[in-house]
Amino acid sequence: MLSDYDNYLNTTITIVIGYIIYFGIFSSLFYWNNIERYRGMESNLIKKELFALITSFGLGEIIYLGIRWPTLYYFLELGIEPYIASVISEIIATACYMTSITVFLRKTKTF
Repeated sequence: MLSDYDNYLNTTITIVIGYIIYFGIFSSLFYWNNIERYRGMESNLIKKELFALITSFGLGEIIYLGIRWPTLYYFLELGIEPYIASVISEIIATACYMTSITVFLRKTKTF
């Protein structure tokens, strides 16, 4: 659908739409999964845990975006089919994202 646009525009629109879908689904599932857990916790513990989660995910998102945008743009510039370029870029960026989140959450001893 976006293949007729310039590569930088295609890359940016793809990532923005991906973020909207990801954060919508993740936020809903995280809330439903942890609602009972947080009801019984003290507010200072909730704040501490949420701060660690937001910090770790924030750093992970910076890493994800720092890898996803350049790799997708590079693959599009090489002339790879846009869908395949997006999938390959997503796999690379997600692997780096998951690794960084795991490291950050273990370092902060959140989980």
